[in-house]
Amino acid sequence: MNQFSYLKGKSQEISPWPQIVEFSKVKVQTLKANSFLMHENTEFKFIYVTDGKYYWTIDNQTYTVFPNDVVMIWPNQIFGSLNGSFEIGAFTVLTLDITNCKDNELNLGDWSNICVTEQKLMGNVICQKMKSLIPNFKKFGEILQKMEYEIMANEIGYNAKVNNLIDDIWIQTTRQLSNTENKGRIFPQTFHKLDQLLRENIAHPWTVEEMATIIGLGTTTFTEKFKTFSGFAPLNYLINLRISEAIKLLKNTDQSLTDIALGTGFYSSQHFSTTFKKLTGFTPGLIRKNK
Repeated sequence: MNQFSYLKGKSQEISPWPQIVEFSKVKVQTLKANSFLMHENTEFKFIYVTDGKYYWTIDNQTYTVFPNDVVMIWPNQIFGSLNGSFEIGAFTVLTLDITNCKDNELNLGDWSNICVTEQKLMGNVICQKMKSLIPNFKKFGEILQKMEYEIMANEIGYNAKVNNLIDDIWIQTTRQLSNTENKGRIFPQTFHKLDQLLRENIAHPWTVEEMATIIGLGTTTFTEKFKTFSGFAPLNYLINLRISEAIKLLKNTDQSLTDIALGTGFYSSQHFSTTFKKLTGFTPGLIRKNK
């Protein structure tokens, strides 16, 4: 195993990719005191373990990490080993400088070929899952091996190739999170989880594609399963949730119709009033008057 440590601003090898903060392959052969103290992480870090067994702590929760596992550490998380040192073994570190999932949106930067819409969907999945450990993620290790080769070989097109591989890391991570979450589950369980998410974020401009991505299904399959289970198409179900919440607000608060409309995901008070009357047979004002 060839060890290396490329650091942003210090290693010419990774200078073509400003989004890479660190790319290192580490082999620990002896225990060293104070080599891995608890500290605050400042970037988005992936660690892929190739050999050994580790006990790493992230925000007061300790994980047992085995070969082929991937650890994800988010900015501002406290990360390290409670005994203060690395266990014997080997792992690869990839630290990336991105605009963190602000408002559940993944903002990779101009270097990425992933369109903004897909970045948003992926960011939603990654932020909603908020996993620190992805077990048995061999495909991640394969991508890292390809990155290592491209960076060291410097063949024609290596700059674009590495950018594409980093894109693939985000794509495969999103898929793995969805597949791991839903493996072995029956649809009703995932439906109830989605229902809770919709209720908690009722004003969010949900799309069918976004809902399907969170569940881990293709849009067509998701829509068919959703309609079979609930009796409604996804967006019709969402509108009914919004109307139900609006009725509660009309009866129990003094919020204006505009505030209620925007707060429950309608783009205007007129849109809200039209939809409300169509589904209930009454105007919002009448519901409030008779509360």
